[in-house]
Amino acid sequence: MTASTSMVFTGTQINYYFICKKKLWLFSHDLQMEHSSDKVLLGKLLHETSYPRKFREIELEGIKIDFLEKGCEIHEVKKSRRIEKAHIYQLLYYLYYLKKLGVSGKGVINYPLLRKKMSLELTEEKEKETEEILKDIKHILSLEKPLDVEKKTYCKKCSYYELCWC
Repeated sequence: MTASTSMVFTGTQINYYFICKKKLWLFSHDLQMEHSSDKVLLGKLLHETSYPRKFREIELEGIKIDFLEKGCEIHEVKKSRRIEKAHIYQLLYYLYYLKKLGVSGKGVINYPLLRKKMSLELTEEKEKETEEILKDIKHILSLEKPLDVEKKTYCKKCSYYELCWC
C-alpha cells in the first residue's frame, strides 16, 4: 500500500479522532469552525514565534509537518500536554505516512511553553495501532450522520460547542 493509493487523512482528523468523534465527522464533512477559534489562532502564533529560524511548514497531500531537523526528524509544536494522546498519534500518523512513501524518520513533539520535548518512533506495534485507527476513522467518516456527542471537560471551549449542545 502506498500513501497515494490509500485514503489520506489530515493531522487534524487524526487529532480529532482522539478528542471527539463527532467533531471529527463534522470537520471531515466540510463543517469547519476553526476559523472562528481564538485557540487555533494562538496555536498558529505559537508555531511561528517559538522556532522562527526552523519553522517552515511542509505540506504533503493534506498532512502539515511544522518543521524538519537533522535529516528526517519531524517536529510538531503544541501548546500544552492536555490532549497528549492526540498529539502522539498525529505525529505517529505522519511517521506512518512517510514510511509508506519510503521515508523513515523519527518524530519530536515540542511544547515550547512548557520547555519540554517528547521523542517518538514508529514501532511495529504503533504502526499496527495506527492502521486500526485509520480503519476506524474511515468507518466514522462513512456514516450518514455523526456519532452522538460525549460530554467532555473541554466541550465549552470547543468551536463546535453550539452545534453539539445548543
